[in-house]
Amino acid sequence: MKFFKLFIALFISLLFITDAQSVTAPSKQQIEQLKKLPKSQQEALAKKYGFDLSALNSETNATKNADSENVESVLPRETLNIKEKEEVNKEEKFKPKSTELEPFGYELFSGQPTTFAPTESALVPDDYIVGPGDSFSINLYGKEYSSEEVTVNREGRLVLQNLSPVNVAGLKYKEVVELIKLKIQQEVIGVKAFVSMGKTRSIRVMVLGESFMPGAYTVPSLSSITHAIFVSGGISKIGSLRHIQLKRGGKVVSELDLYDLLIKGDSSGDVILKPGDVVFIPPVGKQVSIKGAVKRPAIFELEKTETINDLITMAGGYTANANSAKTVVERYTEDSFKTVIPLDISLKANTHLRTGDVITVPSSSGAFDNSVTLLGAVTYPGNYAWSEGKKVKDLFSSLKSDLLPIADFDYALILREINEKSDIEVYQFSLIDAFNNDPKNNLALKADDVIVVFSRFQTKVDESNALKSLALTEEQLAHQKRVELWNEFEKQEFYKFVNFIDDESLDQELSETNSSLAANADNISKLLNAQESDLKEADYAVFSRKKLLKPIIAKLNEQSSHQNKIKVFGIRGEVKYAGLYPLPVNATVNKAVVAAGGLNESSYLGRAEITRFTNNENIEHVNIDLSDALDSNQAASFAVQSKDSISVYPIPNWQSDLRVRIAGEVKFPGVYSIRKGEDLTSVIKRAGGFTKFAYPEGAVFTRQAIREKEQRQIDKLAQDLRRSVASQSFTKSITQSNLNYADMDKLISDLGNIKSVGRLVIDLPAVEKGVVDLTLQNNDALYIPRENNNISVVGEVNFSTSHLFDSRLTLQDYINRSGGFKAGADEERLYIIKASGLVVVPEQGSWFAVADDATLSPGDTIVVPLDTDQIDNLTLWSTATQIIYQMGVAVAAISSL
Repeated sequence: MKFFKLFIALFISLLFITDAQSVTAPSKQQIEQLKKLPKSQQEALAKKYGFDLSALNSETNATKNADSENVESVLPRETLNIKEKEEVNKEEKFKPKSTELEPFGYELFSGQPTTFAPTESALVPDDYIVGPGDSFSINLYGKEYSSEEVTVNREGRLVLQNLSPVNVAGLKYKEVVELIKLKIQQEVIGVKAFVSMGKTRSIRVMVLGESFMPGAYTVPSLSSITHAIFVSGGISKIGSLRHIQLKRGGKVVSELDLYDLLIKGDSSGDVILKPGDVVFIPPVGKQVSIKGAVKRPAIFELEKTETINDLITMAGGYTANANSAKTVVERYTEDSFKTVIPLDISLKANTHLRTGDVITVPSSSGAFDNSVTLLGAVTYPGNYAWSEGKKVKDLFSSLKSDLLPIADFDYALILREINEKSDIEVYQFSLIDAFNNDPKNNLALKADDVIVVFSRFQTKVDESNALKSLALTEEQLAHQKRVELWNEFEKQEFYKFVNFIDDESLDQELSETNSSLAANADNISKLLNAQESDLKEADYAVFSRKKLLKPIIAKLNEQSSHQNKIKVFGIRGEVKYAGLYPLPVNATVNKAVVAAGGLNESSYLGRAEITRFTNNENIEHVNIDLSDALDSNQAASFAVQSKDSISVYPIPNWQSDLRVRIAGEVKFPGVYSIRKGEDLTSVIKRAGGFTKFAYPEGAVFTRQAIREKEQRQIDKLAQDLRRSVASQSFTKSITQSNLNYADMDKLISDLGNIKSVGRLVIDLPAVEKGVVDLTLQNNDALYIPRENNNISVVGEVNFSTSHLFDSRLTLQDYINRSGGFKAGADEERLYIIKASGLVVVPEQGSWFAVADDATLSPGDTIVVPLDTDQIDNLTLWSTATQIIYQMGVAVAAISSL
């Protein structure tokens, strides 16, 4: 008893590990141990530890039933051990991926058997033959109530309680049920019986031939031919699915065609097996492959009488894009070669096939028939139905709803194929005029036409600003994002039409186009060069002329030849989008201007020029009246030919808003707008003249063109100087010179960091009096300082500084007051920068004399340059030091304002 209590305590500690908050559910092992205890102890433990014993028992029973009814009878084939599989994986890694067809139907039975235990609740057919081992459940009700399960013994008898045995072996299930009911009704008065099938017996059959694992198998008596195939692991790759034989007593009693089951769902041939039956799988017969545009491409086994029409049915029929008229058959001939036989299945549906034949059903072309394509800045791009007589206007219900707000209403193109080589010709039209039924623009469409609608903006920035200025709602702005969503559609459809898929080929073709045109004449070359800008490809709007015309021009170049000249023209000058354009049919100057986005405000209508290549490749220049060329009534008289270059000139003396700036000591400093050709004298008068503090002799006048030129020279000088130092370092060490490397490096760095001022030396008092005439340019600037009563000393002196002007002091006095010369000073090349910017070199022998007014005056700067002879005669050093000093003086003068 003590041992039993100890066992109970130990069991409880292992079975129920709890804390203050929760109860751990018992495991399956603990449940099994619990079942071994008496029922009273089970109930006590369940009550103490808070779990439902009845629910636990029902869960156990459900698990047991599920385990017994859901046994996997077939698993995937695993016939290789681990080492063999590793070797196979290594080999497969280096083999190319196969796209070969697989034989039809084999994968359904492809498995490795474990057990074959179908559920016992399966319905028993009435014609089931009862034999030893089958059991029956018999329930009696009426005067007596009882239930028992009896089994047919080895003699084939069914022994019922209190009744004489019944011989049932060999009878059908329905006959046995009626026999038992009749016997009970006759022998037991007032009692009726309910009879049902219990467990069925097992039978032994053999699966032979081309089975995956042929042999003898024990299966339930309700098993059919397919069950036996499953148990044996399926059919090998060389086994037949069409002629599976069931042999009984050495004779074929049934033949199963699995295609009837797999394709038609007909299981009538799948008969029930009997003990001792043999399922024999013969080798496969005639096999034919079918691939391409069918729903079920595979390798099929055909009967002798089956035709290609039957094969198409087995393959599930054609797909929607199948082109049966182009079907071909690959067949081995008697001389061991392969041949290809064209076969129109619609005409030869009853054609018989040979073993090894491969039937290929091609897909139809992806090209649309009787359709037109709408692309570009439209709301609904894509393919549209075409019919005879359809025109451009018929594609649009409303320009406002069917076009994006960025669309160009005046310039659109139709690309039309003209021959079997897919060569194209271009038609230009105006959307707004087409919508107004203008016969010249509402063109009749033809099948396969491509209509391209452009954006009226060239860059993404301009396009974005325009959309914002329209004050669109959030919904409308979101709608505009469809522009980028259709970018991929453009690449796939539009580029496909012009036979160019990738951007690299487009760039190459366009480059060849430009090269061939540039070789003809200088003006065409300049035109093409002028159209290149600093913008990157990504900066252009999605539907800009730059992007959408690129593949069209490339296509026109690709189809050109000696007899068929390239259909392009160029336009430059005072138009919005100068560049290269496709030449439309019946091209005119008016259409060319529209293609370029129209004229600028500054365009001169009195004259334009067309540079044209004659038949003998000579160049002629044709002057035209642009206003007449733009007149719709006369436009046809001004035709544009292949490779024409149209130049649109600005209005003579046309100018934009020209501005100059006057700062410093004038009465009204500021920015002044000027007319073309206006001089500085008049602007000084407009500014109110000088103040009483002005020092005109020290004025600084700057010009943008000079500044740009000086900057280029400075940058070039810095590069040359670095190369000179590098070259000199190979022949003689720089450290051997009197100027160390740090000084030279600093000088080069200073030179590289200099930003040019663009100073123009002028005599402002003479200009103000009108003695000297100085014509102004855009962005000119005049800086007038206050009176500067000092002398500056810079350069190779010990202390660069400024001194109060004293007419009694000489040049040497100012240098001495700055600490004298440095060791690297060039005393013989000393010079003076006057306040006006003029450079004066003192006469030899008068350097140390007292300077008169012509030599030194207030605001002057004395410059002591570096002795360049001490650094291996690098001739660039002298120029470099002079530039540094002069720029410094100019900047200092401006900064003092």
